[in-house]
Amino acid sequence: MRAFLILLLLSIVSLSYADEQRIEDTSVVTKDCFKKSWGKVKGVLQFRGNPMHNWYGEGPVPKNPKMLWKYPDHGMGGMSRVGKEMIYWGGTGWTGQPVVHERPDGVTEVIVGAFDSQVHFIDAETGKATRKPFKAGDLVKGSVTLDPDGYPLLYAGSRDAKYRILSIQGDETKELWAINSLAAPDAKYDKDWDGNASIINDIMYLGGENSIVYAVKLNRGYDDQGKVTIKPETILQMPGYTQKLMTDVGDYNVSIEDSVAVFGSHLYFANGGGRVAGIDISKIENKKAPFVFDFWAGDDIDASIVIDEREKLYVAIEKERFNKRSEKVGQLIKLDPEKPDDPMLWSVQVPPRGGDGMGGIWATPALGNEVLYVPTHPGDLFAVDRETGELVWKERLGYHEWSSPIIVDSRLIVGTTSPGGIRCYNIADERKPVLEWNVPTNGCVESSPILWKGKVIVGTRGGFVYAFGD
Repeated sequence: MRAFLILLLLSIVSLSYADEQRIEDTSVVTKDCFKKSWGKVKGVLQFRGNPMHNWYGEGPVPKNPKMLWKYPDHGMGGMSRVGKEMIYWGGTGWTGQPVVHERPDGVTEVIVGAFDSQVHFIDAETGKATRKPFKAGDLVKGSVTLDPDGYPLLYAGSRDAKYRILSIQGDETKELWAINSLAAPDAKYDKDWDGNASIINDIMYLGGENSIVYAVKLNRGYDDQGKVTIKPETILQMPGYTQKLMTDVGDYNVSIEDSVAVFGSHLYFANGGGRVAGIDISKIENKKAPFVFDFWAGDDIDASIVIDEREKLYVAIEKERFNKRSEKVGQLIKLDPEKPDDPMLWSVQVPPRGGDGMGGIWATPALGNEVLYVPTHPGDLFAVDRETGELVWKERLGYHEWSSPIIVDSRLIVGTTSPGGIRCYNIADERKPVLEWNVPTNGCVESSPILWKGKVIVGTRGGFVYAFGD
């Protein structure tokens, strides 16, 4: 009888979680999703807030921020192989954005992957652990995704070649299933997972550094004991490259390190060969996904594509190959997929300036009402007119600026690497940002910050995750 009552209680708690947070499954990304949170759970649930990558959190923005907490007590870090060498990696890096959600039990929980090969769970109020970290086999570099439909599921990739689906039901974190990037017969380049998954209509979409695009039908549910279940079926496993692309760039770096972007029936991704491609996912459950857009930028693209309310694409490109195509296209571009033969609406050049001799952009741009904001690898913060591509303002930050900025309540929040810190600009006049505050961090900020109800939360290479607020 006692065992039966325990199972009954677990069932009630599990169904309560679903009922409170899941109104209906997310099904389609349209212009109505522009600058809005994705899903039925209160929080920032994936990289850049939604599958269009244009929503960044909820205010208020701090006015005179101080450090509220740092996690953990001792710095995070770990060893991982680069080529033939074992290298120490500290803290969190690119992209490393946390997610945050308000749980049914009243706890606001922050979840973030780190270079100690663990996924960490943190109380947003206290900075203390809410549950035991989940241990992967290698670094957790990319941003994690929390299920948008209220299922207690977390999606996270690691440098150990696995992209995992984890149950976070109750206090236990348990691996339910994983994709192994080394198992794909057409895999190229690397095994890591920097990209962030989007969950749409019970399908998980993502790309890997193995150069493969995936769509996985999740078949989420609950068993008769109230435990969350999945029955994953891979319905798309497609190379994101062509042989011609590798010939044109002269190497095999065609990895997908950006997070896939979705608008309507179109999924867009970019890769290390400079390919910006779109596929039609309207018949994805029939395992059909024809290409509908293909543009070659010439150089490596790690930053994620940003989509506006008219399905225009904003793409940030690195400058390291120095080929003719890269010189012609530039390093910040706006594309119109409805004009596939001549889609480029404008471009901005970002040449190198000292440092390692490379130019371009690693950060994902932030989309304002009329202006696009993005830090560059050479160290400038750009403000670019969305319609014309005119560079209307810039400011020197430092060097190696990879953190993706965010916009909330007419404030632009930017992480910096040299020196490490968080800056906040008033952008009531979007073409004339005014610096309001600048707080230092212990270590450079490569990771992307989030803002949630008065707290800026961000990880650093110095080994800690911080919350700043009034």
